[in-house]
Amino acid sequence: MEKEKRGEKSALVVNPGIEQPPMVNEEAIKRFKAKKRKLLSVEEYMEGIRSGSIPILSQAITLIESSLPQHQGLARELVEECLPLSGRSVRVGITGVPGVGKSTFIEALGGTITSQGHKLAVLAVDPSSERSKGSILGDKTRMETLSANPKAFIRPSPSAGSLGGVARKTRETIILCEAAGFDTIFIETVGVGQSEVAVHSMVDFFLLLMLAGAGDELQGIKRGIMEMADMIAITKADGNNTEKAKLAQAEYQNALHLFPATESGWTPKAVTCSSAYKTGINEIWNSINDYIAFTRANGYFSHRRSQQAKYWMYETINEELRNLFYQSTQVNNMIKWIEHQVTHNKLSSFAAAQKLLDTYFSQEANS
Repeated sequence: MEKEKRGEKSALVVNPGIEQPPMVNEEAIKRFKAKKRKLLSVEEYMEGIRSGSIPILSQAITLIESSLPQHQGLARELVEECLPLSGRSVRVGITGVPGVGKSTFIEALGGTITSQGHKLAVLAVDPSSERSKGSILGDKTRMETLSANPKAFIRPSPSAGSLGGVARKTRETIILCEAAGFDTIFIETVGVGQSEVAVHSMVDFFLLLMLAGAGDELQGIKRGIMEMADMIAITKADGNNTEKAKLAQAEYQNALHLFPATESGWTPKAVTCSSAYKTGINEIWNSINDYIAFTRANGYFSHRRSQQAKYWMYETINEELRNLFYQSTQVNNMIKWIEHQVTHNKLSSFAAAQKLLDTYFSQEANS
């Protein structure tokens, strides 16, 4: 700077350089748009699913999860076609407090199952943001070994705000995976809460994972979840945590004895395991098989499947009615005004709801 003030030239010179290429390849974008995936027919989807094609199965699940009306009709046809090929798998729900190590546990147990010749599908439900409605969908990155296993299929799905963090179309996805030849289905849920009844209503075996040494063991989880569990597994039972895990196991086992007898006749138990050291994993899988054999023998297995089918029939009715209500033109035309009336205390919530329902039913009666 001093040299410039004195009129002297600096030895440092900045050349203009070359013109930089654009950050986005326009030609590549054009090719991508031109190559946009087209919908297959039901017959083409079925052929791919029957042959065990993972890309076709993934496309079919995406179709089922779609909210577009033109996709929903095709998805219903596809589910109906797959239904006769389904029902032959063992369905296991896996839930637990955040940080309990659900993904690590599934990878360890999944490795054991596939090594025995089974085909495993993991439907991992990621929590959707209430604000942005987005999900990270990072389960495949947490199950590196299992995701590379040719006998395993991992499908992360957004919970989309649905009950208990179970994706709205998970039950239909189970049917597709069974039709594709997967004989074991895991449903990994978002976390724990009373709404976990949604998971319980679509699986044969409900496994609850818990941590030891994380505070008051029996206050850390609602009683309702423990009553639904067919087994409680204390994870991370290794190293310095082994003794704490054994103590937690004894406390949970005592708590389970206080609950009323289960409808299935099965006696739930608490166990310990370590996903890192693969200890206790085989015992858990053997217990799941024992439960399936026990409930098949006493008839509870088929009874429960029938009850679940009925439950989801009514859930589908409720969901379809809700969708039709909010798609109503007259309801959409007046809902903002009704909201304004409620928020400014000019109309009670109950009266507002009744007005909207009356409007909807009046429109339906006149159509």
